[in-house]
Amino acid sequence: MSTPQVVVHRDKELMARAAAARLITKIVDAQAARGAASVVLTGGRNGNALLAALAESPARDAVDWSRLDLWWGDERFEPDGDPERNVTQARAALLDAVPVDPRRVHPMPASDGPYGDADTAADAYAAELAAAAGPEDHGPVPAFDVLMLGVGPDTHVASLFPEHPGVRETERTVVGVHGSPKPPPTRVSLTLPAIRAAREVWLLAAGEDKAGAVAVALSSPGEVQAPAAGARGRFRTLWLLDKAAAAKLPPALYPPASS
Repeated sequence: MSTPQVVVHRDKELMARAAAARLITKIVDAQAARGAASVVLTGGRNGNALLAALAESPARDAVDWSRLDLWWGDERFEPDGDPERNVTQARAALLDAVPVDPRRVHPMPASDGPYGDADTAADAYAAELAAAAGPEDHGPVPAFDVLMLGVGPDTHVASLFPEHPGVRETERTVVGVHGSPKPPPTRVSLTLPAIRAAREVWLLAAGEDKAGAVAVALSSPGEVQAPAAGARGRFRTLWLLDKAAAAKLPPALYPPASS
């Protein structure tokens, strides 16, 4: 797995714009190299801010939206269209404004869909990922070009919470999450094995309330205690922060490239 790199921006607004520009470049490069690109989206305030910045960017038209596969790292197991679902928020922030191919948008199942519980929904999403993986991916999920994750104040990523069963998973790629400490309690989430299949993993954190989690996760603790520490890309792991979220990092170990 790759060694984490830290990029610190002046504030959360600049961070969102810079991350959106970085994502556009990555998608365009992947499409030029392989004909298509694959991205895993994240929700939350930072993930949605990035999507909104991408929607507002004139450079968004450089992306061939018909050749982009979109997946999600986790989802609230709520009815389709629920405002708390990540896919609902992503549609409002970006997807309704760009010509994505609906067949290449892969939301996690909703609670009012054909799967009666989160565990069955997780199995179905794992099967969808496996069907999309090619021989060149060497595993049960596609080798995502970019997989984005928000970092919670408790160091959770996706819906993998400290000490919870999901963060201990070593084989399954998707799990149902029950008793989440963050509401709603029932969710579906990629696991660390699925996350680590990505070429690049980007972790997004902004705000003073994330500073402790960032410092802990980058101090090399165990991933069961700090799930964000286990989120690594095969070729690159980027921590994209604003100054407030980076405030507790030791500069000698992680000198920020400020902008």
